[in-house]
Amino acid sequence: MDVSPCNFQRQRRRAFIGATSGHLIEWYDYGVYGFLALYIGKAFFVSDDPTSSLLASFAAFALSFFIRPLGGLFFGPLADKIGRRKTLITVLVMMAGSTCLLGLLPTYASIGIAAPVILVLIRCVQGFSAGGEIGTITSFISEYAGPGRRGFATCWLMVTAVLGLLLGGAVANGMTWALGAELMQDWGWRIPFLIAGPLGFISLYIRLKLEDSPEFLALLQAGQTSKAPLREVWQWRRSIALVFFIITLHSSIFYLVLTFASTYMSNTLKFDSGTTLLYVFVASLSAAVVMPFGGAFTDHYGRKSFLMVIGTLATLAMYWFFKTAPNATPATLFWPLMAVAILFGLYASSTYALMSELLPTRIRSTGIAVAYNIPVAVFGGSAPLISTWLIQLTGDITAPWYFYVATGVASLLALVVLRKEDFVACTHDARPQGRGAAQLLVKPQAGNGSPPVKRDEIAATE
Repeated sequence: MDVSPCNFQRQRRRAFIGATSGHLIEWYDYGVYGFLALYIGKAFFVSDDPTSSLLASFAAFALSFFIRPLGGLFFGPLADKIGRRKTLITVLVMMAGSTCLLGLLPTYASIGIAAPVILVLIRCVQGFSAGGEIGTITSFISEYAGPGRRGFATCWLMVTAVLGLLLGGAVANGMTWALGAELMQDWGWRIPFLIAGPLGFISLYIRLKLEDSPEFLALLQAGQTSKAPLREVWQWRRSIALVFFIITLHSSIFYLVLTFASTYMSNTLKFDSGTTLLYVFVASLSAAVVMPFGGAFTDHYGRKSFLMVIGTLATLAMYWFFKTAPNATPATLFWPLMAVAILFGLYASSTYALMSELLPTRIRSTGIAVAYNIPVAVFGGSAPLISTWLIQLTGDITAPWYFYVATGVASLLALVVLRKEDFVACTHDARPQGRGAAQLLVKPQAGNGSPPVKRDEIAATE
């Protein structure tokens, strides 16, 4: 591997493009499916009640979130054993291929009960691959970035997630506007899914040309890759717990801005669909715009204090959003929604970097996969369901604030107990320098759950 500065910069740029392009495709699929759920429900889940068909369609959507932890448990250790590059190629093929296949799937009218069964299986494959993507891609990007650049580099994973959802929504709504409801139901709903095919091919071409991350290659050269990542990761249970709880707010506020806010404004507050779509688009885009600034800021001034301040403000903003809801008009709800969106963007800008800095290279992908996917499934994918249940249970349209504020408090408590010693050692240059470049960490003492002694200090801890 040529590690000259110029060549390394080219490799870093290529790694960045290859990683983020595949991540965009993952979230493009979620955006398309969410906006086309009505058509998919009628095509695959036949019922006399349109609401039942829609609910069945959303159930298949939600299922993919609960499959994600299983994908993480499979692909996370695989990435720590055989490398990030091979794993990223595998999950991209599964993800783009299954999305494209969904666009070719015969409907209930053609093959009967087999249609919804195959649809559910495809959604499971998509969730399985998405669960394997997050730990691997975060490790890959953060290891290429190196200390001092991780916040800015990894924030683009969140940017492409938001842009992927917006792109999926834009394509789905654009097709609906161009074709009309009848043609969309007949065949138009397939087109947005089929678009994932060529997008995936382009991203696959880029990923095939990538080198594995420098930190992983250094471990490989030193013979220090983990032989049993799932067993070893539990020696880092304090770091796993910290990531789990810090991601709790990240997950809930993500799905508040990008999914539940739309449903809440349309169904509960009775805003017209045009206003709702415009508000969600503006809020999501605003969140994406501020992310690079947040990531770069924490690279220079530290992550813990920044996340504590932003997390506190985000928790208060979510409370403000729901407490404004009774008798709200589009004008009075706009600023609470924008506050939630911007604070979400700032908080999410640095959580991926923080995750990568709490776990060592040899089990980083496994650790992130375990600690990230579970709160996303429990507090993210289920957030709309929990919110709706709270409203039905209490009869109070402001009731979801209990759930969202609780997730904020959980993350803030984790940030309070986060110590400088929790951050793992890192090289000060991401380029491998031979066998000595591998970061050989002393294992934690048996039974105490503490991280190992660090060889270096990371700048961005306070």
